[in-house]
Amino acid sequence: MDRSILHVDMNACYASIECLYDPSIRDKPVAVGGDAEARHGIILAKNQIAKKYGVTTGEALWQAKQKCPQLVIIKPHYDRYLRFSALARQIYNSYTDQVESFGLDECWLDVSGSVHLFGDSTAIAEEIRERVKRELGITVSVGVSYNKVFAKLGSDLKKPDAVSVLTRDNYRDKVWPLPASDLLYVGRATTRKLYNHGIETIGQLANTDPELLQAWFGKVGMILFWFANGLDNSPVMAVGDETIIKSIGNSTTTPRDLMNELDAKIVFYMLAESVAERMRDHGFLAKTVQISVRDNGLFWYQKQMKLDEPTCLASELCDTAMELLRISYRWQNPLRSIGIRGCDLIPATTPKQLKLFEDEAEREKLEQLERAVDDIRRRFGHYAIYRAVVEFDPTLKHINPKEDHTIHPIGYFKAM
Repeated sequence: MDRSILHVDMNACYASIECLYDPSIRDKPVAVGGDAEARHGIILAKNQIAKKYGVTTGEALWQAKQKCPQLVIIKPHYDRYLRFSALARQIYNSYTDQVESFGLDECWLDVSGSVHLFGDSTAIAEEIRERVKRELGITVSVGVSYNKVFAKLGSDLKKPDAVSVLTRDNYRDKVWPLPASDLLYVGRATTRKLYNHGIETIGQLANTDPELLQAWFGKVGMILFWFANGLDNSPVMAVGDETIIKSIGNSTTTPRDLMNELDAKIVFYMLAESVAERMRDHGFLAKTVQISVRDNGLFWYQKQMKLDEPTCLASELCDTAMELLRISYRWQNPLRSIGIRGCDLIPATTPKQLKLFEDEAEREKLEQLERAVDDIRRRFGHYAIYRAVVEFDPTLKHINPKEDHTIHPIGYFKAM
């Protein structure tokens, strides 16, 4: 018997919530993004009115303003979004204990065991849609299907405030004509590669020899084949299941281009402090450091390096990031965006082998010092204390990655 899976997506979540807090902007084009005066701001969400002007999520604020000069840009308030996300989950939890988040504004629900209580899956979807609108004041789109991938596709078919149903009988008519890029796990690079092989739609992908897909994409090729053919059988996680955090990172597009190593070091230090603080908050140490780099010609890459010792020290994260940058980048162009990530996380309580020639007492002092800085910033604000290196360029020191970082959706394959 097929499962009954729902995917609930809050429509223009951030922008819709901001309009609740300020009804005067409800009938205006609204977008949530960073500081309009600083170039690192991007569009995180937009309402339907802004969408009609061609404003897209992820584009720079200045680009959005060119399309829609009257666009109202609001800085994000993550405390509000977290509150509404929790309230929505309370509604979802009243129908099933299998509720899995996919970011702040999206959730999968497995209501297979609830249909005898609340009616069929479509009836449950309609009831959830009405309750969220009535109780929270925002709208959702709900996809209904027999697997998670098609349920998510369904929630994208009609927006806003709608329910779409994809079944074994109709998915070839409704799903296969869609662009391949609409399928979960098909990003820009994969879309380009598929296009180069003459594959533009999900249907064409579904009917491609899986051995060819595996040759082109490795094991991901087989996953794409399964997804396109509705063969996803991944479970919806139960409420209370803990997601394993595998990495913590920050990235930013800087207020001005980075021209040299000193510029990069200033930003890496600020990003590393945010990453290190969050690792300490969650009780983790990183065994690997990864950097991401994008120049002003949009060339982008990632590099990573194993650490000799797991760490939660910003200084060690930054030193490793700078080493990776020196061996991988030749400064043909200025840098527009950089990021740093602590990977292969382990609990801070994990026993470790002491080394004969390493001053562990000194490392403990450094960690105590960084924790003291964490406390000062929590009490008096991020800019109450900062490293002297950032004084080399005042235009770069006003990045606050701890508060300004974007909350990204959780990876689909976290449980696999």
